[in-house]
Amino acid sequence: MWSHLLIASNLGIMFFFSLAVAPTVFKVLPAEWAGVYVRHFFPKYYLYLAAACLLAAVVSEDLTLIGSSVSCGVLFLFLALFLTPRINAAKDAHQLKLFKQLHMLSVCINLLQMGLFTYLLTRPVVML
Repeated sequence: MWSHLLIASNLGIMFFFSLAVAPTVFKVLPAEWAGVYVRHFFPKYYLYLAAACLLAAVVSEDLTLIGSSVSCGVLFLFLALFLTPRINAAKDAHQLKLFKQLHMLSVCINLLQMGLFTYLLTRPVVML
């Protein structure tokens, strides 16, 4: 049960950020401030989501959830530690095409994770 609550919280956080926070930040704040905010937010966001995934794997008895949570946790670590710095570097270097490609990759990974979380929360639970 705790593992499902952690997965549900991740899914809720991801939906809230995608539908409420991100669009608002870029509409309300000047572009420079929004960029500074997002650069400070994303590493913490991804690290929190990774920690929640890995904790869900530790407390679960469901092999599918364990494997999926570990996979998503590793992807969040990839986003935080590898992809986000490269997205920022491409933006700083005014490499717009590379920035857009890397950003789209991060969006696709997030959509994949959200789909997997939805699957985990809606399927029958198989215990060990």
